[in-house]
Amino acid sequence: MNFAEELNKYPVFELLKTSAQEVGAPAYVIGGYVRNLLLKKTAKDIDVVCVGNGIELAKKFASKLPDKSQVNVFKNFGTAMVKTEDFEVEFVGARKESYNRNSRKPVVEDGTLEDDQNRRDFTINALALSLQQENYGALIDPFNGVKDLKNKLIRTPLEPGVTYSDDPLRMMRAIRFATQLDFDIEHDSFVAIEANKERIKIVSVERIIDELNKIVLAEKPSYGFKLMFHCGLLQLIFPEFTELHGVDTIKGKSHKDNFYHTLQVLDNICENTDDLWLRWAAIMHDIAKPATKRFDKKQGWTFHGHEDKGARMVKPIFRKLKLPLDERMRKVEKLVRLHLRPIALVSDKTSDSAIRRLIYEAGDDLEDLMTLCRADITSKNDMKVKKYLANFDRLEKKIADVEARDQVRNFQPVITGEIIMETFDLKPSREVGQIKIRIREAILEGELRNNYEEAFAYMLELGKKMGLTPKKG
Repeated sequence: MNFAEELNKYPVFELLKTSAQEVGAPAYVIGGYVRNLLLKKTAKDIDVVCVGNGIELAKKFASKLPDKSQVNVFKNFGTAMVKTEDFEVEFVGARKESYNRNSRKPVVEDGTLEDDQNRRDFTINALALSLQQENYGALIDPFNGVKDLKNKLIRTPLEPGVTYSDDPLRMMRAIRFATQLDFDIEHDSFVAIEANKERIKIVSVERIIDELNKIVLAEKPSYGFKLMFHCGLLQLIFPEFTELHGVDTIKGKSHKDNFYHTLQVLDNICENTDDLWLRWAAIMHDIAKPATKRFDKKQGWTFHGHEDKGARMVKPIFRKLKLPLDERMRKVEKLVRLHLRPIALVSDKTSDSAIRRLIYEAGDDLEDLMTLCRADITSKNDMKVKKYLANFDRLEKKIADVEARDQVRNFQPVITGEIIMETFDLKPSREVGQIKIRIREAILEGELRNNYEEAFAYMLELGKKMGLTPKKG
């Protein structure tokens, strides 16, 4: 590959070369941009390392841009960021690092390009392209990173045990890159991750989950989860998930391995969505099966109520993993709680009221729920899979018919609490709540249309039975 030719496709690199000359600091494009160039992937982030003051170089570069872009300086890290129309360029001075055993925060000193490449996490991220006039576009690859790219291998530049012990987050990054790129982790490197897995405890949960979410968003996240499981990191990070692993057998009856089933569901759902929280719903949908597992002599293995218990487990797990506790979490809770409901409604004898209740409870997440249910079909029997999918096709048609006719998705009864209180001269009370629920249930059951006249008359009837008297006037 002619790297100078590739760099010349974008004016930003000529500006970087000129800026480095003017400040007298040799500069190099390093890391992800170079890696992606070799992989023929597009990238918008450019990392520039200079043997000198990175912040000074950033300011010189920004001054040459047509719009005189702002320089965002991060003094604590000695870095600067400049956004252009097409790229985000981050600048840092070349440095060498040393680590304290109890912290992943290094002691930093000014260094050479060689020092800076030595501190990189993986050989494929230590690749650099020169921005000097005399060797513009020259590839500097001291650790055979290009060979590792060709061999699809994640390998550390220096001794892997030291690399992972110094900064244990690199263990998660190794698995994340392997998952995103569909690479192998070099044998000695994987052994070093196993040996250093306990070191992950000094890393903040937020940094770990940032890497975990990138694995979840990969094309085939099961690969990353299997790597985490086999090296022991998953047991430390997300033990509730690893409890799904294993098969019990009593009297010749076994249940499926819910760990591998869940990973298959996750991969299945990834074929249809890049929604992180729908993917998390797939991860969590059977999370309570270990807690609800029972053996029945007639039925064999059962997991009764795992959907309700699983929904209750979502919040404490999200809280522990520092995942959001807002509407995104509530979506996962809802999908976990409802994930068995459509399966129970595939019969042709299913009532419209049951369909209405599903539409109402799922609300705007109904389509995602059906996507999750389809992904949950993991049988190796093709005929069985086709049968289940056909059942869901019929159910979705029935859902569409009922929704078009009754319009109950996210509906609100026309009789509000205020109307009930005004009619019966009540303050907020249990009676008001009971009447609201009874009206809502009557509408969902098809006993009542969501029509003001009908619903008001029904409210008066309910009030009479409860001994309430409408206010005069």
